[in-house]
Amino acid sequence: QVQLVESGGGLVQPGGSLRLSCAASGNVFNIGYTGWYRQGPGKERESIATITSRGEANYADSVKGRFTTSRENAKNTVYLQMNSLKPEDTAVYYCNANIRGPDSTWRSYWGQGTQVTVSA
Repeated sequence: QVQLVESGGGLVQPGGSLRLSCAASGNVFNIGYTGWYRQGPGKERESIATITSRGEANYADSVKGRFTTSRENAKNTVYLQMNSLKPEDTAVYYCNANIRGPDSTWRSYWGQGTQVTVSA
């Protein structure tokens, strides 16, 4: 069965870096358009980045210039490189990806979320 598995979260000091991964597993033919989201404590879910199947990316103003998303389609994996982290980046981070399975139908899947904590 298809799953979207996130990894790479953790505790980091302000100014530090983390790289998150979002990997599709199971009987996957393609991983396509992918979005990154986060939800901080007491805040609404925020869209922070998107990347197309061909690698075109865009970013929310809150992370532009600090975060970069990329992909390795052969590994069915999308990455989020987070640099110059700030305490306000503390949140649970989620990926959402369109995945095509054996029936050639695109479906949307959510990752399980990974905690990022930025604290001095």
